[in-house]
Amino acid sequence: MRETEAKADVIIIGASTGGCAAALAAAEAGKTVILTEESDWIGGQLTSQAVPPDEHPWIEQYGCTLAYRQFREGVRSYYKRNFPLKASAAFQPLFNPGNAMVSRISHEPRAALAVLEAMLAPYVHSGAVTVVKGVRPVAAETDGDRVRGVTLEHEDDGTRLTVTGAYFLDATDCGDLLPLVGAEYVTGAESAAETGEPHAVGGPAMPQDMQAFTYCFAMDYLEGEDHTIERPKQYDFWRAWRADFWPAPQLSWQSPSPRTHEPVEYALFPQGDKFSLWRYRRILDRSQFRPGLFASDITAVNWPQNDYWLGPIIDVTPEERRSHLEAAKQLSLSLLYWMQTEAPRPDGKLGYPGLRLRRDVVGTRDGLAKMPYIRESRRIRAEFTVLEQHVSPEIRGESGAQTFDDSVGIGFYHIDLHPSSGGRNYIDIPSLPFQIPLGSLLPVRLINLLPACKNIGTTHITNGCYRLHPVEWNIGEAAGALAAFCLDEGVIPKEVRLKKERLEAFQRRLVKRGVELSWP
Repeated sequence: MRETEAKADVIIIGASTGGCAAALAAAEAGKTVILTEESDWIGGQLTSQAVPPDEHPWIEQYGCTLAYRQFREGVRSYYKRNFPLKASAAFQPLFNPGNAMVSRISHEPRAALAVLEAMLAPYVHSGAVTVVKGVRPVAAETDGDRVRGVTLEHEDDGTRLTVTGAYFLDATDCGDLLPLVGAEYVTGAESAAETGEPHAVGGPAMPQDMQAFTYCFAMDYLEGEDHTIERPKQYDFWRAWRADFWPAPQLSWQSPSPRTHEPVEYALFPQGDKFSLWRYRRILDRSQFRPGLFASDITAVNWPQNDYWLGPIIDVTPEERRSHLEAAKQLSLSLLYWMQTEAPRPDGKLGYPGLRLRRDVVGTRDGLAKMPYIRESRRIRAEFTVLEQHVSPEIRGESGAQTFDDSVGIGFYHIDLHPSSGGRNYIDIPSLPFQIPLGSLLPVRLINLLPACKNIGTTHITNGCYRLHPVEWNIGEAAGALAAFCLDEGVIPKEVRLKKERLEAFQRRLVKRGVELSWP
């Protein structure tokens, strides 16, 4: 088997949303970077997972890093520069391509890809950043508490690449590097006895109890046409499937309210006071573009109906992982087929055969996103772990979230846990605008490994509010900046946190980058 080698200052395994932000931060600080990615699209949940940004209500004013804001403005510029927009849209400062109900800048994944590639382009063209696609980590070499190298395997031909560097960042969505380097980590749901969290599980921890993952897809609608897909192999199973805690079959317009668990009746298209799934995560609103350019809106399907929780894909056998991934794909295709053929309509008819799977939007032959949308990763055993007690308004009251002297960023989202592989229903509870403590980015033992995605020191509960797009970006950006700072100062990450003057110097560097460390 042919093996090659490559070296850089900073090795980033996983070109997720956080991985891209980490690469930008390290490269802008003058470091060389190798950024590796399993799929052929960089960007993670923004692109290969086809998830429009989930953000907090103040995102246009504050609450994200300058680089993330530049990404968002890059998306707006991409459409304004390249598409014939109506004047009302072209001159809208806060232009929202999809006018989705849950995102102030919902957009196509391929638009996000174009913007991310443009942001990295100066460093890719100069040779400071090398992007290696179609590879996954399969082995690692460590020396005591230090990672020496990571071996990656090319998906197409099985050849291997070994990368070495001073710092290794795990920016994979599942924390794939952690077991390879022997890092201490946690999966699934911790027990209340361990964390003291009000919403943690009673009794022993449940390491295989992880949030649902989802194969998203994009579709449009052409009334009067028939775009019905081939009947999925597992359609009969999914047509009959109903979880104990679900009010109706999975393939229906009913699901539980995430917050109250009471049944909610959805509608596909706007219909009275029912929640419209079409508008929920719409990624292109054709009414904003020149008439005739688009035959239909385009919407992204990341709904309760195609959440998959029949089993986890982390720390299971390869066969079990493949089985769950395939079943999740079959669920999403079955949802589409059900909508095309059997879904009840307000006019009394059944099915919307005009729903068309937009394979081009996600860049795949099967029409499903290149990668599953992962909500919950392996999480490092960290110097500091963020608990529900630090961010819960029920516990904190009027004092706001716990403040951290070692803050490396901020974020906000409610604690949003989807049904889990342990057979548990939604946990959807309020949280407070929070900070990201540096201690949550520091593994308890390894000295040159940093998390740069959803794999920081949170719990099953607090992962529910630390996993969204702007927070993941901030985590990645802080990790990339930290690796560069440590190289410049000749220190290790733990020493940055332990010495006040050094910590303040690093925080000044973050602020200079446009990272907000506290809420106004």
